[in-house]
Amino acid sequence: MDKADIVEVLEEIAVLLELKGENPFKIRAYQAGARALETLEGDLDALIEAGDLGSVKGIGAALVDKIERLRATGELKFYDELRDSVAPGLIEMLTVPGLGGKKVKRLHDELGVDTLAGLKQACEQGQVAALKGFGKKSEEKILSGIEHREAYAQRHLWWKARAVAAPILAGLRQLEAVERAEAAGSLRRLKETVGDLDFIVASDDPDAVMEWFTSREEVREVTAKGSTKSSVRFESGLQADLRVVPAAQFAFALHHFTGSKEHNVAMRQRALARGYSLSEWGVVLRDEGGDLRPESGGGKAESVSGEQGAESRGRTAKIQETIRTEKDLFAFLDLPEIPPELREGMGELELREIPELVSVDQIQGVFHNHTTASDGRASIGEMAAAAEALGWHYLGLADHSQASFQAKGLDDERVLRQVGEIKAFNASGESSVRIFAGIECDILKDGSLDLEDATLEGLDYAVMSVHSSFGLSEAEMTARVIKAIEHPATTMLGHPTGRLLLRREPYKIDLLKVIDAAIANRVIIEINANPNRLDMDWRHWRRAADKGLMCAINPDAHRIEGLRHFEAGVNIARKGGLGPEQVLNCRDLAGVEQWFRER
Repeated sequence: MDKADIVEVLEEIAVLLELKGENPFKIRAYQAGARALETLEGDLDALIEAGDLGSVKGIGAALVDKIERLRATGELKFYDELRDSVAPGLIEMLTVPGLGGKKVKRLHDELGVDTLAGLKQACEQGQVAALKGFGKKSEEKILSGIEHREAYAQRHLWWKARAVAAPILAGLRQLEAVERAEAAGSLRRLKETVGDLDFIVASDDPDAVMEWFTSREEVREVTAKGSTKSSVRFESGLQADLRVVPAAQFAFALHHFTGSKEHNVAMRQRALARGYSLSEWGVVLRDEGGDLRPESGGGKAESVSGEQGAESRGRTAKIQETIRTEKDLFAFLDLPEIPPELREGMGELELREIPELVSVDQIQGVFHNHTTASDGRASIGEMAAAAEALGWHYLGLADHSQASFQAKGLDDERVLRQVGEIKAFNASGESSVRIFAGIECDILKDGSLDLEDATLEGLDYAVMSVHSSFGLSEAEMTARVIKAIEHPATTMLGHPTGRLLLRREPYKIDLLKVIDAAIANRVIIEINANPNRLDMDWRHWRRAADKGLMCAINPDAHRIEGLRHFEAGVNIARKGGLGPEQVLNCRDLAGVEQWFRER
């Protein structure tokens, strides 16, 4: 296990001990150990080898042994036994927003609740509201959290779904029986969450392909297996469907199962207006009454147009022969090739030409990242080295400000000290990456900022974000954020709706007014590329960018691995129709420096 993984284990041990009602001092020991290890700037392996881990403040003798075992073996019997001793339902209850270990324990002790279903029933009967320290509002929030969690269980983060899909797609493409293979569905359209996985394969030997697909080690359950379609479910609950079609139908099947439904309806209507019927099986002249469907064997396509069958098959075959790719299909309907990420039924068929969309290789650096100065898990040097490995020219560091006390936020003195450290690092020549000194400054409840103006003026840039008081009315939250946008030190607005995908709904805010305020004050709104956020949502970007809003794609990285999340942000930018000229990260170092100076 690496350091970050060990920190997560220690944090979970603290929560599990809380659920069991253990001594508060013991719980705090694990919490303190996690924080000490998280902020450790020295080399963990070197400390362990020298026997000096116990000299680190916050890490006692008992923790030394556990950390060393986790580092060496990745396993800890104490942790496994502790998890097994806690009812699974209690752990599941921790996934409801607003419920921590102490509250879950109280619910269990006083109401006998040990499952989500039991918790929901207790809320519906008013038992939770009657508990001291909870009340009606808490009960309503818990109910809302359970309901959203049930809905979220049907979806999976794009980032995690891609990790499952990638080896399957690579394996399919290596099979001798496979001519072509692609992932389809919402994964291919780069949606922020994915319901299930869809794979389309062109092959004349479907049985061999299906056998490979359904016998993979990670498959928990085979829910269907046939010669044209098979379905499996993985341990994560994610389902995957595989469809095998003849090569002549591949482009049609890929287009259809990529979707979206709204896009497909628009395409079918366009085909009908030109005298054709379009389906996943192909294109048929409408006046022939033709409709392509697979034979029961899944191999060839046939027409079911009655007595005109022979003639219909001949004319249809000529059409089919001209369409081998999706580009051919779009051209057949007098359209430019529409990228999958734009196929959402939002007017994409009206585009005369497809705009250049920002791409991963155009990103030259990112902003809004954290170090060990606050709640990050890497030093300035480590973050710079990771950015250099990605081929970037610059990197912005924006640790939390003091109001985010749970994240060890920086007060004015610590901010200025870090600015000095960044200047010294740049001057040292240790890295070819230029480090920009920034801050993620809390927007307080009244819209004021968490740091002194003089401190903010000493930074290269500032990201302003809401981290508290999410329950304000729409009018109050909107006014709060706009007040921060109008502050002369504001460079960027961070994660503007505060959402956590599949976990927390956005707070109420009028984004149209916020966007107009950002444009008027030349403030950038970020795409927070953390796969759990992807905020601001892609649905707002096309109109906002047309009005002149500038975007920055920010991974909000708290460890070096998190820098790679910028790719998920590029997905959202592409879905929003953004080109490189609308994304600050696509500018070179001189261009970014100029933007910061002028702002």
